[in-house]
Amino acid sequence: MNDAAAPGYQKYPDAILLFRVGDFMKTFGQDAVLASGILGITLTKRNSSAASSSELAGFPHHALDTYLHKLVKAGHRVAICDQLEDPKQAKGIVKRGVTDMVTPGTTVNDKLLEHHSNNFLAAIHFAENEQYGLAFLDISTGEFFIAEGDREYADKLLQSFKPAEVVFQRHQQKKFKEYFNSKIYTYTLDEWIFDNAYAEDLLLKHFQTHSLKGFGVDEMKNGLTAAGAIIHYLKDTEHPNLQHITSLQRMDRDDFLWMDRFTIRNLELVYGNSDGNHTLLSVLDNTVSPMGARLLKRWIIFPLKDIQKINERLDTVEYLIKETEFRNKISQHLKQCGDIERLVSKIPLKKINPREVFTISQEIKTSGCH
Repeated sequence: MNDAAAPGYQKYPDAILLFRVGDFMKTFGQDAVLASGILGITLTKRNSSAASSSELAGFPHHALDTYLHKLVKAGHRVAICDQLEDPKQAKGIVKRGVTDMVTPGTTVNDKLLEHHSNNFLAAIHFAENEQYGLAFLDISTGEFFIAEGDREYADKLLQSFKPAEVVFQRHQQKKFKEYFNSKIYTYTLDEWIFDNAYAEDLLLKHFQTHSLKGFGVDEMKNGLTAAGAIIHYLKDTEHPNLQHITSLQRMDRDDFLWMDRFTIRNLELVYGNSDGNHTLLSVLDNTVSPMGARLLKRWIIFPLKDIQKINERLDTVEYLIKETEFRNKISQHLKQCGDIERLVSKIPLKKINPREVFTISQEIKTSGCH
């Protein structure tokens, strides 16, 4: 391992470090052994004749997205270590550091995301008296939900949102495995991160406000603690640019008809019992945009109970059915917009490329998305 890579290994000892060397991304030691097995790339020895030789595996930098996709899908956190200064201006070893951290719940890479499904990062705060605070954030769209309740409610939320990654207090690993779905990818954090005062301070700074009352969540202390843990985790994994996350939405238990995992599965609402099976979602989904597809899926999993809200939704549907010309006009605009929600979110994240910027400008010009 190059000494310049040491900071990455020290800060993220549990992540695979991809180290930029010229036009290649390289891994060393145990990371190289893991990467070669997952990616099917050649494992070699560096300084094979020396006593200090170590394993080495690498691939061209231009293939980063392809290989990164495979590593994260295999359930690994990946830290990307790049040059922090111009080699021509550097004196001695070029300074390097971790410039990006990709985990299952923090990715915005198109190859890792399903266009018709959200990619939620969740946090659970194990509070007193068997109460739980939960938060769900899709960093690729900016949608941020919080909730709180007992263990049964927490389990239903996890089964409904199906987060790609869950973070929680380190000493609660045994409880999480016992109470919830152990197949979910998890990462544990220090206990002090789940302090309510610290969490609320993080949220106030993030939203640049003096109070959270405007979001209608100020009394949800356990939920806010979980939400604060998510903001902390994002900043700790090299995601400081979160300006697109502009609101918190509360999930109230009484607003929805709650179904357990067996009901959702047996009714084949969104997932079939076997490959190729039709589901309610596949029959109903005639949406013309990824945003609509994601919203419809959430509506099916979280059926409304409030008759007034149900009628408002039905009235809107009725209007669009009757007003054919207006409906067709909207559909045409939405088709041309593409996945504008995720494209726009890439701007503050500084993950957008020139081609995507051009796509946004064309969509605004041609579809009237503005």
